[in-house]
Amino acid sequence: MTLEEKLKEIIISDLKIKGVSPAEVADEDLLFGGKLGLDSLDAVELVMVLKKHFGIEIRDRNEARSSFECVRTLAAYIRARRNDV
Repeated sequence: MTLEEKLKEIIISDLKIKGVSPAEVADEDLLFGGKLGLDSLDAVELVMVLKKHFGIEIRDRNEARSSFECVRTLAAYIRARRNDV
């Protein structure tokens, strides 16, 4: 399983997204305003999910904004901070 696939599963299950399966989400689909329909409250939860599953803390709002664009950018952010993913 790729990191992108794992992220899709985690986002959908941990954020309790209904009506969308991981297979339906492309790596380039927008996280906010896209198929997943995430909002600002989900952004806060996503920060906690990243800490829980990957041990990564995001403290800078601008860093989060660019990293949370899509699954691909989120995976790149994680890879840049972890050598074992």
